[in-house]
Amino acid sequence: MFTYILKRLLLMIPTLFGVLLITFCVIQFVPGGPVEQYLAEAKAGSGTGAEGGGLSYRGSQGVDPKRIEQIKALYGFDKPAHERFGQMLVQFARFDLGKSFFQNKEVWQLIKEKMPVSISLGLWTFFISYGVAVPLGVAKAVRAGSRFDLVTTLLILVGYAIPGFVLGVALLVIFGGQLEWFPLRGLTSNNWDELSWGAKLVDYLWHIALPVTAMVLGSFAVTAMLTKNAFLEEIRKQYVVTARAKGLSERQVLWMHVFLQCADSHHHRFSGGVYRLVFCGLPADRNPVFARWAGAFEL
Repeated sequence: MFTYILKRLLLMIPTLFGVLLITFCVIQFVPGGPVEQYLAEAKAGSGTGAEGGGLSYRGSQGVDPKRIEQIKALYGFDKPAHERFGQMLVQFARFDLGKSFFQNKEVWQLIKEKMPVSISLGLWTFFISYGVAVPLGVAKAVRAGSRFDLVTTLLILVGYAIPGFVLGVALLVIFGGQLEWFPLRGLTSNNWDELSWGAKLVDYLWHIALPVTAMVLGSFAVTAMLTKNAFLEEIRKQYVVTARAKGLSERQVLWMHVFLQCADSHHHRFSGGVYRLVFCGLPADRNPVFARWAGAFEL
């Protein structure tokens, strides 16, 4: 077991190196970067009568070539690609992530500012998804083919079929804009410091209701259906019949025997859930309801 774990850990090194290399190469060929951004700002500034953002834009002659070289040197584009890649690896090894191009702040500082929101949303999503979907999946497996199974399957599939961005817009427009039942942005109210502990808890839950709802529905259906299918496969096996013959209650058979055997079907989703717990998940960057709760996905 120790050897296996060690091998898996060592495989992380070439995997991480490959991901960084591919990402670096792709970024080099994507049009638009710091230099192009400054040139665009210079042209826009010249159109409004400014000095082109300090770039000395000279009309049809463009920006001073010396100024462009200074900008390239500032961001390291005056060096060959392999040197920039090596410098990036050294900085990452020292946990030096540099500065954000858009916000002009240290990346670690931005992560510290955004991470509490992401972890907060991720924790609620993680525990609600598994705390409700797994028992529901077990109940569906035990009552397979019944009206309860059919109705819940229909509701789950309908919820799963709704795209995340559509659900996010609907939640914002209906419950945040028209009905005004929930706030449109922020994690707490402006008078947070003046509230009692009970009022703070209610205010906090009130603010996270929309984003957590949008996030839970995305993974809820898959978890519930995986649990149901895994239980249906296991409860037909001989060890379940033996456990029942020994006099164990149905609850003991399901949760102490079958559930442990079905845990393997959830370990990969559990690891993905841990990732989403920290970084708020992939849906966050394409769901408008999350853009109003400044989490780590904004970085």
